[in-house]
Parts: sequence; structure tokens; C-alpha cells
Amino acid sequence: MTEQTYAVEGMTCAHCAGAVSREVRRIEGVSDVRVDVAAGTLTVGATTPVSDDAIAAAVDDAGYTVVTAR
Repeated sequence: MTEQTYAVEGMTCAHCAGAVSREVRRIEGVSDVRVDVAAGTLTVGATTPVSDDAIAAAVDDAGYTVVTAR
């Protein structure tokens, strides 16, 4: 399993976290999603490699922006 953390801009509440989590969970191979609104981070666990572009696109679909991968 791999794990990657991303800084996400624009999240302010639990609804934001839910929207991001729902979109990212749709990506094939994603097994775990943790969103920390206060820290502005998204941590993604995956059973197969998932591209940063796929994560950024899912976050964008939720209405937010990946700023950096950590």
C-alpha cells in the first residue's frame, strides 16, 4: 500500500471534506482517504499506484484545488 499527502486549498468545513473524500474514493485503487480540514490536507492510501494528476482532477471535481503533493 502506498500513501501520499496533498495540500488542498479552499476546504473550510465537514461538507468540504465529504465532497473531496467522495470524489477521491471513486478513483480505482484508492483504499483510504483522510481529510484534515484544519490542516488543509488530504491523505490518500492506495493498493495500486495512483497518479497525482488523477487525485488533482478528483479534488477539482469536488470544487477545490490541490496546491502541492507532500
